[in-house]
Amino acid sequence: MTPRFSILTSVFNPDPSHLDACLASVASQTFTGVFEHVVVDDASSLPGVRSLLNGLEPLPWRRVLRRPANGGVVAASNDALSAATGDVIVLLDHDDVLAPEALARLAEFFDATPDAEVVYSDHDLLRWDDRLYSPVYNPDFSLERLRNHNYITHLVAARRSVVLDLGGFTVGTDGAQDHDLLLRLAERVDTFHHIPEILLHWRQSTTSFSGDPETNNTAFEREVDVVAAHLGRCGIDADVSKAANPGVVRIERSVHGKPTVSVVIPTRGTRGRIWGVERIFVHDAVASLLADVDDRIRLEIIAVIDSGTDPVVERGLRQIAGDALRVVDYTDPFNFSDKINRGVADATGEYVLLLNDDTELVRSGSIAEMVGIAQSEDVGMVGAKLLFEDGTLQHGGHLYHGTISHAFLGWQGDHPGPHRILAVERECAGVTAAAALLRREVFNRIGGMNIDLPANYNDVDLSLTVRAAGYRIVWTPYASWYHFEQKSFDHPIAQSEIDEIERRWGDYLGHDPYSNPNLAPGRTDWLELPLRSGATPL
Repeated sequence: MTPRFSILTSVFNPDPSHLDACLASVASQTFTGVFEHVVVDDASSLPGVRSLLNGLEPLPWRRVLRRPANGGVVAASNDALSAATGDVIVLLDHDDVLAPEALARLAEFFDATPDAEVVYSDHDLLRWDDRLYSPVYNPDFSLERLRNHNYITHLVAARRSVVLDLGGFTVGTDGAQDHDLLLRLAERVDTFHHIPEILLHWRQSTTSFSGDPETNNTAFEREVDVVAAHLGRCGIDADVSKAANPGVVRIERSVHGKPTVSVVIPTRGTRGRIWGVERIFVHDAVASLLADVDDRIRLEIIAVIDSGTDPVVERGLRQIAGDALRVVDYTDPFNFSDKINRGVADATGEYVLLLNDDTELVRSGSIAEMVGIAQSEDVGMVGAKLLFEDGTLQHGGHLYHGTISHAFLGWQGDHPGPHRILAVERECAGVTAAAALLRREVFNRIGGMNIDLPANYNDVDLSLTVRAAGYRIVWTPYASWYHFEQKSFDHPIAQSEIDEIERRWGDYLGHDPYSNPNLAPGRTDWLELPLRSGATPL
């Protein structure tokens, strides 16, 4: 049964022309079912706003309520929620514009998915000259990213009964009330559904986050507060603060106890020249870990060493790591997956960090950062930001969108990415095993790495196996290594490996839930498909 929609709009002193466009966009909906537009004027003082609302044509589906005194967006939104009669509420800011087909598409979705409780869409921005630009093509639901920043923003539709059960909008969260509501819904609702279409145009103005986020420090302080409150309700002990990028919240989780992390490093003692210096990669990889003294964890180094490796490699590791080192001799033909499995089998730690030998730690505290995330029972694996020798990005998470690749490959290492995607912790379809941390019980539960993939795609298979077991995979920018890829010896991709990954996961490799079907396949940079980067004036 098609739901009845209640569009909720609180109004306080917008540009009258923007409010007029907002109201007109509701009146222009192609939807032929039942809906209402509940408009609450929060005691606007601009004469143009009052006269516009006073002069509106009486319509059966539109109600204008007036507050006697300005109470803020939360109070006005709660008034609108109390007055609503629909099955589903749709949030619409007083200067934003609905796409003409917005309600019709929502109705189609709810009809097809009758158990849906929260649905969101993509959106774009509406410039000062009424031109549309900067489409924001969202991923499917990403809880970790939502904790870091409100990536969803618009358009949001939710069952009114669920929102009422939560108590509506939280008093004191003005400016962050939508983020707070989404986080509370995420605690209650199993699944947020995503319509990958632009159904709302977000007005860019000096009073909107889309215009200049740094102008609203009070709202950002409240973002920190609502995220901290959410984590507290979820039993996650963390320090929460404003991150370096506007609108992004920094979450630093406490590490429970003092767990042992077993760092599993397969190696054959490869040498190479980096930054003008000849090195044995595994020596510098291990030395960089042990130089980063972190009282929150203990490290155990498990070096899986190929037979025939120069004895100087093991001697050097014993000098560097001392009693922290465990050596596993590997005498079989090269098989990275098997080497990892044997290293983990010899591990004693509660956590295992799979690490390539051609790496060097960049960010202090990276391992504890990953452990903090992996403590959550629903997180199966945590990946890190990896940089090439020149500081450009080697790994920002896996991307399975027409190709198997690394997201944002080759971007500047400190770039926040489009819509700050590289500045936040977020779920990914997969992460590279060049630096990936798992609870040892998760690794054992899924059966370890697939030895039928000896050189390539083994981390893709591992990632998809972890997700198939019901776990989330999280990538964090707050753990980082250099990865001197192609400086150590390279493995050509065997046809047998291509056949194996296609046999096991072919149906999953064409749909990455953390990408978007509006993005160009085969690319790593979130480029839109043709004709999706702008639009004519409204």
